[in-house]
Amino acid sequence: MISLGELHDAVVSFRDDAADWCEGRSPWVRALLLAYLVYAGLRHLFDAFWVSWFSAITLAFHELGHIVMLPFGQTAHLLGGSLAQVLVPLAAGLYLVLRQRDHFGLAVCLAWMSFAEYEMATYMADASREQLPMVGFTEHPIHDWSALFTQWRVLNYCDEIAITVRGLALVTWALAVSWGGWLLWRMTPFRGR
Repeated sequence: MISLGELHDAVVSFRDDAADWCEGRSPWVRALLLAYLVYAGLRHLFDAFWVSWFSAITLAFHELGHIVMLPFGQTAHLLGGSLAQVLVPLAAGLYLVLRQRDHFGLAVCLAWMSFAEYEMATYMADASREQLPMVGFTEHPIHDWSALFTQWRVLNYCDEIAITVRGLALVTWALAVSWGGWLLWRMTPFRGR
């Protein structure tokens, strides 16, 4: 088990590596991207049906998740789409920061993950109503979360579960834009060293 001191040292080391990475990099184009991530996060927060630039790729990974999990049974198949749409952005962010040392890429991927979480929450909230248009490989696709919540006997709590997931999305988004903002501040030449 990791101690608090070891965790503190790891966080400080990560922060110092990010600060070193920022040296000599330009914040200006990244600032435009971060502005969009802030805008998109606020739109998702206040409009459950809003879709961002990331929505199409999120949907593609959602459907791919169903295909990948198909051999593991009905529950895994239904859950696979939502797991993929959230875990792919996280995996991409970890790849960027750990393999390519791209700290801003991590911030972008965390924001994408939050948008995927918002969209998943909207899908969850629709479980008892089944009003959202479905995408799938059959003429009558199954509503993943309606089937899962019915199986787990929590369909009556779909709104509460969705609110919890939206809260998680908000935390993920706030972390992403805070990290991105700190990186931009570190890149700014006139920040006063």
